[in-house]
Amino acid sequence: MPSVVPGFGPVDPVNIRALLMLGVASYLTIDDEWPYRETTIQMQSAGDELGSYRFFGANHPDSIRKVFERELDISIMNPSAILGMAHRGEGLFSHPMEVALIAVMPHDDQLGFAVSEASGLTSLDDIREKRYPLKLSVRGSLDFCTTELVEQVLKVHGFSYSDILNWGGSVSYDQQMPPIGFPKNPSRIQLASEGHYDAIFEEGVFIWANAAVGAGLRFLDIAPERLAQLESIGFKRAVIEKARYGQLPADVSTIDFSGWPIYARADAPDLLVRKFCQAMEVRKDGIPWNIGPVNQQELPLEKMVVEAADTPHMGVPFHPAARQFWNEMGYLPG
Repeated sequence: MPSVVPGFGPVDPVNIRALLMLGVASYLTIDDEWPYRETTIQMQSAGDELGSYRFFGANHPDSIRKVFERELDISIMNPSAILGMAHRGEGLFSHPMEVALIAVMPHDDQLGFAVSEASGLTSLDDIREKRYPLKLSVRGSLDFCTTELVEQVLKVHGFSYSDILNWGGSVSYDQQMPPIGFPKNPSRIQLASEGHYDAIFEEGVFIWANAAVGAGLRFLDIAPERLAQLESIGFKRAVIEKARYGQLPADVSTIDFSGWPIYARADAPDLLVRKFCQAMEVRKDGIPWNIGPVNQQELPLEKMVVEAADTPHMGVPFHPAARQFWNEMGYLPG
């Protein structure tokens, strides 16, 4: 098994300026008062070598297109379902894109479709059938994947954001997670409890499920026939479990939002992918990977390369260089 050099190379005149910039950026990305936290990193030679490599740590479906069109080299996405759609040319994507996995950061999550008890709505189909003037809160531009995937679910049920507006409703694109308010402003859940919203459609249910039910919202089941339609365009079905969220009256059938796949083009240079994997291995004790404090347990690479409920691969193959490296590390079974 090849050894992995324990640490970065020496600090020298070639990299000292870059290390300063990376150090500043690494601080700003965890500063709550600094809103510009999506980061693009470009690396190029200080000598005569041509070309550059670009890493993008964001969450927008357009980043997959940018990787496919070689505007980016390595990026990350949530949920895994979107990368699976791109690989097969389903859902949000009109044709297949040659993408490949490097690893999947663990993340166990589902989409939740919660409506006020006062609305009387019992299903997503109910909204279309009643042409209900829904006052809807969905995610804003900080996580456009949520916004687009929610609308994909609505379209399978026969309506869209535009239809809601045409029926006299409203769609509010809100940045914060439902229980979290901006300074001096109420949270989305509080606004729903006061009647300003009568629906919140959002991922991250582990953050807001119990609070939503306590505020007079109920989660809508997605019917089996609708789940089958959603699976046909690249979604994965899931359950919001009463055993996990004590305020729920029963399990809720819905759509999965798990996984943070790290990916590249299928034909990305082997050296680039191998070195990216090696960097994660070397720095796994200092890379945050879970929601919570900055100082965390080490990056669980042995888990990030094996398919599980919180690391779904959605049929996307490994890049050959990534598979070879993880095999050498002993992380891949058999």
